[in-house]
Amino acid sequence: MAKLTKSNFPQFSVDIFQNAYLAQGANEVNAIVTVTATGGGTSAALPAAGYGSPLDGPDAAVVIAVDCSGSMDYPPTKIRNAREATAVAIDSVRDGVAFAVVAGTHEAKEVYPGAGQLAISSPGTREEAKQSLRRLTPGGGTAIGTWLTKADQIFTTRPDISIRHAILLTDGRNEHERPDQLQHTLDRVQGRFTADCRGVGTDWEVAELRRISSALLGSVDIVADPSGLAEDFRAMMEKAMGKAVADVALRVWTPANAQVKFVKQVAPVVEDLSGRRVDAGPRAGDYPTGSWGGESRDYHVCIEVPPAGVGDEMLAGRISLVVPQPDGTTEVLSQGLVKAVWTDDLNASTKINPQVAHYTGQAELAGAIQEGLDAHRRGDLDTATSKLGKAVQLAAESGNEDTFKLLSKVVDVVDAKEGTVRFRKNVSEEDSMTLETRSTKTVRVKK
Repeated sequence: MAKLTKSNFPQFSVDIFQNAYLAQGANEVNAIVTVTATGGGTSAALPAAGYGSPLDGPDAAVVIAVDCSGSMDYPPTKIRNAREATAVAIDSVRDGVAFAVVAGTHEAKEVYPGAGQLAISSPGTREEAKQSLRRLTPGGGTAIGTWLTKADQIFTTRPDISIRHAILLTDGRNEHERPDQLQHTLDRVQGRFTADCRGVGTDWEVAELRRISSALLGSVDIVADPSGLAEDFRAMMEKAMGKAVADVALRVWTPANAQVKFVKQVAPVVEDLSGRRVDAGPRAGDYPTGSWGGESRDYHVCIEVPPAGVGDEMLAGRISLVVPQPDGTTEVLSQGLVKAVWTDDLNASTKINPQVAHYTGQAELAGAIQEGLDAHRRGDLDTATSKLGKAVQLAAESGNEDTFKLLSKVVDVVDAKEGTVRFRKNVSEEDSMTLETRSTKTVRVKK
């Protein structure tokens, strides 16, 4: 692998947004960390075997796993749309990228190129792969863990590849595998590749696919109408093709007697990374962020510090973006500082930073939607109405128009400002699942 240099690597920046002023005796510091990557990823001159290689170079691989269980034949258009979508995805794989196609049922079968290998994308191999899609035929059950295991085995044949990404499509629940078996697989493959998950139709479980995408630092979404699969697969693959670097971590260092309370990604989606911490030396921990292209993400870091008196100041934390090197060391891409200053100025200490306030509300919005829909499934209409009313209020206040529209398909909004709503009668499963699936999507602070 090549050593990182400014000429062959995207430029990363870290910006910290916080109110550093705390009241006397206060012990909690909150900051929003904005990480932005620009340039580098579109350069055709990047090294062939280094972390600076884009996904259209030989240091990248993608496995497409398509559900071929018996339910994909009901209606028959579902499997036909899945084949067409996979063909579109294959067409979007750029020259030089290693790729494979897997058919998933209660077991995983290689469709292309076979023999546990990865093909190298070219006009010829892409055409061969599309011809092989005739072997995507429905029959059997659903055991998603076997699909992930197969993808991992295929990726392992190319240890020189650092950027590994899977696209997983299913139309049903993981009925031929116990939850603990799936979890065991996720624990084993976590950190080895990333995955975007899509559920087609409405017979799959949002929580199940979210568990997979969360563990593998990818996305989850619903494609209620199978005819929309092709465009969705194209968009997923094009986004994957823009990835330029893998295994980037957010490293949080805290001084003695201070500790990290939580680290959450809050944009473009809410994702709690707190439980993913890996120790990285004295008083430091790494939180995985997955693969990056040209993009920007926001993280909420909360640090508990020892209470102090008026006039005291301290460095509460150092936030660094790091990437591993071949020699076992890590390269620091960028960093920022989180500070704490104790004051008796009530106006200064009670002022909430706009970014912190906004994303606290966005996380609360996601939680309110999920709790409201859970309550509705249990038949607890009062709690469901209260939670979704709060969600409507938060969505309106933050300008999250997309989520507000999804909520409006599930509840009648009487007063958005007050959060007064009524549940609609005969809410479709599609509208309910779409709201749940996209509940973690956030909007950024308005300038």
